[in-house]
Amino acid sequence: MSPKKPKFPSQLRYDTISKDWVVIATGRGKRPEKFKKEKRTDNCLPKDKCPFCKIETQETPTLIYNKGKDLEYKKGIIPEQWTTIVIPNKYPAVVPSGQLDEHIEGKLFKTLNAVGFHEVVVTESHTKQIAEFSVSQIKEVMDVYQSRYLSLKDKKFVNYISIFHNHGREAGASICHPHSQILTTPLVDASLNRTLETSQNYFKDTGKCIYCKMNRWEQKTKTRIVFENKSFLVICPFASKVAFEMIVSPKKHLPYFEEATEQEKIDLSEAFHEAMSRLYKGLGDPAYNFYLHTAPCDGEDHTHYHWHWTILPKTTIPAGFEFGTGIEISVVEPEKAAEYLRKQ
Repeated sequence: MSPKKPKFPSQLRYDTISKDWVVIATGRGKRPEKFKKEKRTDNCLPKDKCPFCKIETQETPTLIYNKGKDLEYKKGIIPEQWTTIVIPNKYPAVVPSGQLDEHIEGKLFKTLNAVGFHEVVVTESHTKQIAEFSVSQIKEVMDVYQSRYLSLKDKKFVNYISIFHNHGREAGASICHPHSQILTTPLVDASLNRTLETSQNYFKDTGKCIYCKMNRWEQKTKTRIVFENKSFLVICPFASKVAFEMIVSPKKHLPYFEEATEQEKIDLSEAFHEAMSRLYKGLGDPAYNFYLHTAPCDGEDHTHYHWHWTILPKTTIPAGFEFGTGIEISVVEPEKAAEYLRKQ
């Protein structure tokens, strides 16, 4: 009998859609439960100094919700009873005026004016984060995301709308009061363009969606599924860039987030609630980012794409190798991460 082949301590995995490689470095990894930390103790501003607790000091709101209902309000008068509010960012990365004014320097370098909209989605509680929300509270946030997306998508110079949320100082949150951001750009970034190209080529070759095929494989194998309901899957992806990364993906082929139906948003909110609460319980309130990837609103046909949310907990700090090669290192196998999160 030949000797049993030892298990190799690390593995390179290829992301079929983004075309990125990642290292699953289990040889230097830890057991999933070792990532659990004490509850976060970021040095937060007290409520009386928090700009989002003094919402009247901010820019004029573009949308106000109270317990799932869109509130009408007069300019300059903010209702006392609000649960989610959208305001223009006081220090925007892009500005909603002017022209792009393309400029070429030395036949090598190109500049454009950073034209766009930058808004902040603020939830009422100074401390309660989305991982502690009920399904109905998450549904309200998803309604707000969709409403603002629909309002912004046809504006001039808006070709892509990024919706994202940073939690914890390590994830880039400069203000502790929970909030998301919506930022529009006239450009579609290179990373998303690669995934659009991959999904388009696969659709041309097979007549099918590559995301749908991957989802069906995950449903068949079940090793990387954290949660599923009638409409959505929560998956630790095969080529996870960080430990405990999760994707919240529709089972049905849906290219455009802004077209989500009422029932789809309810099911999405349940799936999101399960993903975030399991992460909160299992890792002890880690810092994280989550963001939406959806088909651009640039007037092109992107029906081959499949929208989804990505949740990235801050379990490690990227260093020279990651920056120098663009290859991420994850120290927990996604199969083990999913198994651990399923138990939470």
